[in-house]
Amino acid sequence: MRVGRYFHSVTLDAEKCKGCTNCIKHCPTEAIRVRDGKAVIKEERCVDCGECIRICPNHAKVAVTDELAELSRFRHTIALPAPALLGQFGPDTLPDQMLGALVGMGFDEAFEVALAAEAVTYAFRRIIESGEAPGPRISPACPAVLRLMQVRFPSLLDLLIPIEAPMEVAARMAKKQALARGSLNPEEVGAFFITPCPAKVTAVKQPVGTHASCVDRAISMAVAYGEIRKNLSTASPVPLRATGPGLGWGRAGGEAMALARGTVLSVDGIHSVIKVFEEVERGRLQEIDFIEAQACVGGCIGGPLVVQNPFVARVRLRNIAGQHWAKTSLFTPAELEAEFASGAWHMTRVVGPRPVMQLDDDVQRAIGKLKLAEEILDRLPGLDCGSCGAPSCRALAEDIAREDADETDCIFILRERVQVLAEGVVDLASKLPPAIRAEKKKDGEPA
Repeated sequence: MRVGRYFHSVTLDAEKCKGCTNCIKHCPTEAIRVRDGKAVIKEERCVDCGECIRICPNHAKVAVTDELAELSRFRHTIALPAPALLGQFGPDTLPDQMLGALVGMGFDEAFEVALAAEAVTYAFRRIIESGEAPGPRISPACPAVLRLMQVRFPSLLDLLIPIEAPMEVAARMAKKQALARGSLNPEEVGAFFITPCPAKVTAVKQPVGTHASCVDRAISMAVAYGEIRKNLSTASPVPLRATGPGLGWGRAGGEAMALARGTVLSVDGIHSVIKVFEEVERGRLQEIDFIEAQACVGGCIGGPLVVQNPFVARVRLRNIAGQHWAKTSLFTPAELEAEFASGAWHMTRVVGPRPVMQLDDDVQRAIGKLKLAEEILDRLPGLDCGSCGAPSCRALAEDIAREDADETDCIFILRERVQVLAEGVVDLASKLPPAIRAEKKKDGEPA
């Protein structure tokens, strides 16, 4: 849903939320607070990684995706299956059958995102070999990682390879082919991405690196899986055109295998990605040429919207990629070079940081609030227990400096103040007004 300046696929079902604080402890960008017994998502910090969806025991965090009914809005519809979709089915389901059943859901055709991954791999290779920027180049393919960099690692944005993700490239290629047939207008063609994660839904609704997404809608892979299963026995097979290097993009390490150049570091799981990026910030990974970073453990096959066990899906996808590794690519080297040289796959907007860490829009007030936050932090226990509804004592100190919280939100400070107040009440209870003290003296009682 859209909240303020930002669209978010990850949203909260307040009725199911119990205020348990599990989500605030696992959010990689400290985007969640618990207020009045309910979780609150800070929209400017959320990167839609889906970690809160995985960790919530009450299923209060959900991903909002598009419905299949949206197909009726377009005269010609194109399914864009992510490579991870192939890993959702057992060995008894051939890729050709799966693609045929996908079309049987109501799409006019399917264009494999793995095909675009082959083209994007070529672009990555060309840019890395050019040596245009010092330090390791970072893949922009995972939208959650891209937004993580905007929020927590803005100093690394210059290391991003300025090429659009395969999802966007696939939509552009597919629409170009459809329109070349001459019977359709651009607004009549709808591209539907079959997504394994909420971050890609957000990338469709509010893209980074481009002014507008070529993808029109994003359908949950879990929803598509059920519909595909219904159509497997009746649908006509559609030949799989992608080769192994493109298909491998659906799992962690797939980009690195497809690239097959230089020294490559592959990291998956957003908290592991953070640790690697911290190393890059310290300048300790200069020997690395390329970093493949994916927010989900296992890569896209581990997304929150998949149905298959990611370890099983990894084996299945690896086998399929291996079977098609030596297949001749749909694209010739000359075609790839021409497209790359034309800039067709390049980002059209600079990816800049999000102004989320500043305490105030005014610099002088921000400096004052930073000093105040440091003073407050010194008074806090430093336990990062989460009982206050913030993920850490530092986060609480910053919230207090912004006047979004109070020091007594900390249970330890609250207990201290209650104890002082209780001792004061006891002390006051032992005191008597002067008139009463004088009367008791007359009676020979101690005053």
